Amino acid sequence: MQQPAIQPMEQFLIHKVVPLPTVNLGGLAIDLSITNSVVSMIVGAVILITFFALTARREIVPNRGQALAESVYNIVDRVLVGPIIGHEGRPYVPYILSLFLIILVLNLMSVVFAVFNLAGMDFAFAVTSQLAITGTLAVLTFFSVFILGFVKHGPKFLSLFWVPGMGVLGGAAMVIIEMISYFVRPVTLALRLFGNMLGGHVVMSLFGSFVVALGILALSGGIASLAFVPSALSFTLIVGLTGLELVVAILQAFVFAALATVYLNEVVNFGHGH
Repeated sequence: MQQPAIQPMEQFLIHKVVPLPTVNLGGLAIDLSITNSVVSMIVGAVILITFFALTARREIVPNRGQALAESVYNIVDRVLVGPIIGHEGRPYVPYILSLFLIILVLNLMSVVFAVFNLAGMDFAFAVTSQLAITGTLAVLTFFSVFILGFVKHGPKFLSLFWVPGMGVLGGAAMVIIEMISYFVRPVTLALRLFGNMLGGHVVMSLFGSFVVALGILALSGGIASLAFVPSALSFTLIVGLTGLELVVAILQAFVFAALATVYLNEVVNFGHGH
C-alpha cells in the first residue's frame, strides 16, 4: 500500500472557517471571512481575558492564580522595563505586558494544542508561524516607538542617526548606515519569532510522520518489524522536542518584549545615555 506523502508545511495553510463577503474600500478588496488563523487568535484572546478575569483580585494573601498573574506582571515591570528604561518607563508597562502575553499565549497554544492538528481543529493553528502576524506585531511596535520619538522630542529625534566626531562626509555616510540599521528592526523582529516557531513545528511534524510511517511498516511483519525501533526513537525525540519548543515559545515572547523595551528606551531616555 502506497504511503501518503509527508507534507510538514500543510499545517501552516490558511483556510476559511466562516466564509463572509468581500468588501471593497477605495479599490482594495478586503475578505472578511473568518479563517483558522482568526479562530486561533480569538481562542487566545478568550484565554487571556478569562485568566485575568479569574485572577484580578485585591487580596492581601494572593491565591495561586493571582500570584501567577502578579509574577507575569513583575517579569515585565521589574526585569524588563525597570532595569532597561527606569522609572520613566512605567507608563509603557501595559503595552510591553500586552505584547509579551499575546505572543506567549499564541506560542504556547501552537505547542500544547499541536496534537489537535491531527483532528483538524482550527484553534490549534500556529499563529506566530505566520509572517503576516509576526510582521504586524513588529511594525506596530516599531512605528509606535518611532512616532513616540517625534511626539516627545520633535525634529530633534532625527539626531539619533547622527554619529558625532565623524566629520561631514563620515557623518553623512553613518546617517545612511544608521537609518538602514534602524528601519530594518521590524524585519528582524518579525523574522526571529516567525523563524523559530516555524522551524520547530516543521521538525516536530517530520518526526511525527516518521513515527507513523515506520510504525505502519513494522506492522507488516518479518524483518520490517525492526522498524519499531526507529519509530520508538522518533517518538522519544518528539517528547524531547516538545519540551524544547515550550522553552522556545516562552523565550521568544520574552526576547520580543525585551527588544521592544530596548527600542522604547532610546526614545524615553533620548540623549541621556541611559
